[in-house]
Amino acid sequence: MEALGALGAGAALLLGLYALLYYNFVAATRCRNAVSLRGKTVLITGGNAGIGKATAVDLARRGARVVLACRDKARGESAMYDIRRESGNSEVILMILDLGSLNSVRAFAQSFLESEPRLDILINNAGIFQAGQTADGFDRAFQVNHLAHFLLTHLLLDRLKRCAPSRIVILSSSAHMYGKIDFRTIHKPAEGMWKALRSYGNSKLANILHARELANRLEGTNVTCYALHPGSVRTELGRSFPRWVFRVFGFMKLFRRDCDAGAQTSIYCATEEGIERLSGWYFVDCQPKVPWPQARDDQLAKKLWEFSERLVGLTT
Repeated sequence: MEALGALGAGAALLLGLYALLYYNFVAATRCRNAVSLRGKTVLITGGNAGIGKATAVDLARRGARVVLACRDKARGESAMYDIRRESGNSEVILMILDLGSLNSVRAFAQSFLESEPRLDILINNAGIFQAGQTADGFDRAFQVNHLAHFLLTHLLLDRLKRCAPSRIVILSSSAHMYGKIDFRTIHKPAEGMWKALRSYGNSKLANILHARELANRLEGTNVTCYALHPGSVRTELGRSFPRWVFRVFGFMKLFRRDCDAGAQTSIYCATEEGIERLSGWYFVDCQPKVPWPQARDDQLAKKLWEFSERLVGLTT
């Protein structure tokens, strides 16, 4: 009996510990506003899966015209029909965009500007955790997560200004804590699991610095921008991980959010009224949070901006 009692107490303790971890680290604060987006156009990169798809469903339910910018046509079309059905909104369309190609970014922007008269909310959502080199010769994670979005934002900025008040939402990550901006190497391709991990952190740091400098440059335009960490979410981001990672850390999925919970801060930053004065800030769980010191360096943010301009050919 004593053994059974001890076993029961142990089970209760484990259950209590799980509940504590779940409600503190897994269960996301929900975006509670009921802001309508009727008459607004939203562009979401990577809107065919994960956080992006969950964000698209919510914003479509609010009446927005939602443009999914996706690389894979078949998966994008499947997601488009899913989102239309779930939201009851037929104004969800697909446009093809490969962030691994800067030429694709330029072609996409031209096509978007020719076909869509409005852009009210740009959500730079797509991201990868993957080593390797893009067709442009850059580190894959750095280009897809930062550089291509930097160029896309630049090319669409005049339309955002014309439709102001408008917003730019940039998905970053708490992984920025181990990021470092070394202008000699950050754009150079990395190989191997651990270098890919560093590249991912670097790109997420670049996301926050991008938002910070962009906010400075947008002062007085009525266009605001926000970076955010969605939490630890069960997405396809880790599909390129080696199998041993899943075997060793598979239990961690118990402490990760589903995509709907992971989308809440994106939705909040895209819709919440009254946060315009917080342009350039970093958000976690639908509230502003101070990022790590390297993400608060205004001089570094300015240098990264100028460096990114040179890499994508905006300056010589």
